[in-house]
Amino acid sequence: MKFSGVVLALAMMVGAASAFAPVNNRAMPRTIVQAQEPWVATLYPYADGASAPPAAAAAPKGAKQDFLEASPYYDMSEIPINTYKNKSPFVGKITSVKRIVGPEATGETCDIVIEHGGKMPYWEGQSFGVIPPGTNPKNGKPNSVRLYSIASSRYGDDMTGNTATLCVRRATYWCPELGAEDPAKKGVCSNYLCDATPGTECKMTGPSGKVMLMPEDKPETDIIMVATGTGIAPYRSFWKRLFIEETPAGEAYKGLAWLFLGVANSDALLYDDELQGIKEKYPENFRIDYALSREATNKKGGKMYIQDKVEEYSDEIFDRLDKGGHIYFCGLKGMMPGIQDMLAEVCKEKGIDNEEWLKGLKKGGQWHVEVY
Repeated sequence: MKFSGVVLALAMMVGAASAFAPVNNRAMPRTIVQAQEPWVATLYPYADGASAPPAAAAAPKGAKQDFLEASPYYDMSEIPINTYKNKSPFVGKITSVKRIVGPEATGETCDIVIEHGGKMPYWEGQSFGVIPPGTNPKNGKPNSVRLYSIASSRYGDDMTGNTATLCVRRATYWCPELGAEDPAKKGVCSNYLCDATPGTECKMTGPSGKVMLMPEDKPETDIIMVATGTGIAPYRSFWKRLFIEETPAGEAYKGLAWLFLGVANSDALLYDDELQGIKEKYPENFRIDYALSREATNKKGGKMYIQDKVEEYSDEIFDRLDKGGHIYFCGLKGMMPGIQDMLAEVCKEKGIDNEEWLKGLKKGGQWHVEVY
């Protein structure tokens, strides 16, 4: 269970910040979501309106998710890496595609569930590659692989270990000359995934990556997650494992999870129902702060961006990092200069050498960056 640490998940969005409370009470029993968490089950109905594919029966009340664990559960010696490669990809099957943003969101983001039949095991924080069909018109060669962070725990949203979820924003290009979107410049893979229908085959590679893994060998660790838009994907796998599913990692965890998410407006928020449900159930162990750039202002009266929201809690964040906390960044690479400039300024105010401070975090494995 989650007890007294701090998992800081900074997903870049502006929103009301929950007041800090000491993390020291995580004794209440938890049960898996499909048994008792309707705020999750109703979020992602499948094509037939059910909360899970027909083959996936809901786990019995109080059942544990432990059949895909290492021994001990935090042992990383056999983490799956590149099980399938570009030349011989796995062919999965898309079972669900659902738009998960409101009508006023800046663009379309979809929650996409892919069936892999248990043949592509992965860990939280890893990515899958997707090879869209067709050829590149520039060179006539087959389309290249695109990487997507996995947005579900290793058990998948159906809790069977047979599926993986991706969070994908449809990439489009608005042409000012045409006064419309230019289909020739749209994102090939994102549009393929967002337009897919249940049963569509999907060529996949991976899983890949070790940068965004959680420090599960230290369950007291504070985890700070910072994201813009779909950069929230790996963090969803974190909170599913730690707060929703009945896993060994969740049972042992003693930290605080703090999520900072940055998006344009309220309609662009991702998985908010899920997050609010966790926050309500575990108020001392889970915090959320949103940076809504088109709806909120920073202390200088300008737009509220992720670095502005993080800066509001700079003293607490520094304190948690000094005590061994980990900080994660995922999303558009354009957020990093603002974040780093803000941290450098805070270091200056505290009389700390910014370069040495950052070097220490990296050496201790506390600094995790995956941007694009």
